[in-house]
Amino acid sequence: MYTSFFGLNERPFAITPDPRYLYLSERHAEALAHLLYGIDEAGGFVQLTGEVGTGKTTVVRTLLSRLPQHADVAVILNPRVTPAEFLLSICEELGVAVDGPDRRSIKELVDGLNRRLLAAHAEGRRVILIVDEAQNLSPQVLEHVRLLTNLETPTQKLLQIILIGQPELRELLARTELRQLAQRVTGRYHLNPLSREETRAYVRHRLRVAGASAEIFNAGALNEVHRLSSGIPRVINVCCDRALLGAYTRETRKVTAGLVRRAAGEVYGRRFAAAWIGRLAIAVAAVGIAGLLYSAWQLWATPHDAPRAASAGTAPPATAPEARSATPTAATIAATAAAPSATSVATPVAAPAAGAPQAQSINAELDALTPAADADAYRRLFALWGAKPANDADPCAYAVSSGLACLAQRGSWAQVRMLDRPAILTLTDDQGRAHAVLLTALTDSAATLAIGANTRTMPLEDLAQSWFGEFTVVWKPKVMPPRQLSKGMSGPDVSWLRRSLDALRGAAVDPARADVYDDELAAAVRKFQRAHRLQVDGIAGYETQVVLDRALADPKSPLLAPATQRSG
Repeated sequence: MYTSFFGLNERPFAITPDPRYLYLSERHAEALAHLLYGIDEAGGFVQLTGEVGTGKTTVVRTLLSRLPQHADVAVILNPRVTPAEFLLSICEELGVAVDGPDRRSIKELVDGLNRRLLAAHAEGRRVILIVDEAQNLSPQVLEHVRLLTNLETPTQKLLQIILIGQPELRELLARTELRQLAQRVTGRYHLNPLSREETRAYVRHRLRVAGASAEIFNAGALNEVHRLSSGIPRVINVCCDRALLGAYTRETRKVTAGLVRRAAGEVYGRRFAAAWIGRLAIAVAAVGIAGLLYSAWQLWATPHDAPRAASAGTAPPATAPEARSATPTAATIAATAAAPSATSVATPVAAPAAGAPQAQSINAELDALTPAADADAYRRLFALWGAKPANDADPCAYAVSSGLACLAQRGSWAQVRMLDRPAILTLTDDQGRAHAVLLTALTDSAATLAIGANTRTMPLEDLAQSWFGEFTVVWKPKVMPPRQLSKGMSGPDVSWLRRSLDALRGAAVDPARADVYDDELAAAVRKFQRAHRLQVDGIAGYETQVVLDRALADPKSPLLAPATQRSG
């Protein structure tokens, strides 16, 4: 609903796991390292715990994608079973054939599993058992889990077991009757929620992957996301998704702290006050306590013979106005603190110097562009490739005559950097008119644009209201006409694809299948796509081919230069 409003390609905060949105914080990476180390070490248990929604499933999915080729894995997702059902599930995961009558015999199941483990050991393979939601295992099942570690050779355990669960798993393993299992745990790691900085990075990462070209959550909103979610990724996703929907309904392109609080209220079913209100309440309470202490001190300091003098009819000496004002009361202190000082009132605010240069809004430059400026932007882009479009009305349609091709995209600055080619950005002015502007340089914070006859470098955040992710790059395919490549295809372009991937990894090309797109080539494409944050589908589409061409560093291909200075 709100994706097109914010210039996104998809919802960035869906709670379903998606490898493209993987964000490994420092603690997630450390947890993954513990699991990988436990797998490399022979035998025993590895334990990973964490609160609900802290990312345990994300770590497990990442672990499965990084397991060595010689590892066989059995994953148990539903541990609320009997011991026989638990062992049967392991056998089924590992492909151990179990006949009907033996499916209920724990001895037969263990014997079959032992034969499978011995065969794997003889082949040099590791067998790993991952139990998710392990806090739901019964003590009887846990005892059988412990007994599985007795399956061993004289030098090595045959089964590596990883227990994943909530903090209750630690309490479960701390029971006296399970101390034998607890003693075999060789690695423990507890996954804590994200810190404030990690929460900010997590939100920005997911927005960039979804195609955001500018900051959508302001600093206050990101602080509120962390405060109200306590750094738990699942809660962050739900709150941010609701906050984006709230901003969309109000037709505002910036998510504020107030929108985040309203979103969290919908998630939790109660209202949340701003953080400063809590701090104010503490400050007021502190002032009240200080006032009470001051009043108590005044009462303690009052002479004790004053009442006797009054009762004897002797009036106390009159206090001069100067004397009365010498000792301030709590009310006087509060009034003095609230009133601005004469110095602060009299200090004038410095005005900008009359001759100081002021940055010109990009909208003013866009409004001044003529329709011919679009064609000029494409001419300048093609000139970087040593070519000239044959038709200003549709230059990309005539790019093939120069051995070039256009790739129109909708994405984020991260995708522009990944392609690393001079690009035509589609910018929209205040009147809603679209303009083609040439991007020639890009850094993490600034872009250099050729706008008409002018060239200027400006912060990316200043482009947020004008650029909604549409851009076009030009590239030079090695075989014309360009086409997407997939399994089952053959020809010179497939040969180029294989040669290029082999060149990057330093491998020799097999002449017998050089021009055939087989399973091995598809696997190589997927590996390249994963390494460069592309969609991992094993299909060498135009974007994959452009990034591959960039990875080969063709000296004849123009690249985006780093923007070095900012002009006003």
